[in-house]
Amino acid sequence: CTTPLGTATEDIPAHQPVMACILRAAMPLHQGVLDVWDRADSAFVSAYRKHQDAGFDIEIEYLGAPKMEGRAVVLIDPMLATGASLQAAYDALCETGVPASVHVLAAIASEEGLANAQKLLPEGTSFILGGVDADLNEHGYIVPGLGDAGDLAFGAKTRN
Repeated sequence: CTTPLGTATEDIPAHQPVMACILRAAMPLHQGVLDVWDRADSAFVSAYRKHQDAGFDIEIEYLGAPKMEGRAVVLIDPMLATGASLQAAYDALCETGVPASVHVLAAIASEEGLANAQKLLPEGTSFILGGVDADLNEHGYIVPGLGDAGDLAFGAKTRN
């Protein structure tokens, strides 16, 4: 590559990384990442919290992804609250093959969510976080956090 200041030789990987967007909250962050890694492949995972009684389960309704086998994957989720969505998304992506490396990109994580993700995701997973907040509330949301990132970006959901 050549810049006004000089020339550099770069190794280009055989396969571009896969930017995995957890719908819908991660869509704005995903688009920003693609502005930088414009040749990266994309994966889309629809993961949502299905609330029941005092807790919730993570439901995967949709997966659109290239083969993950041997690829670097960046899991993009603006709020790493409990780590459950990341784990469910990772498991769904692995149905297309096991990635060579995993990286997590989040604007904010909770201490608990980060600890859970470090235990649940493969050894060597790297975390790129804008900040870490101490607490989760009784609904599993980061405190103080930002609120529901998907609702902030796209408006309140009409149904869960």
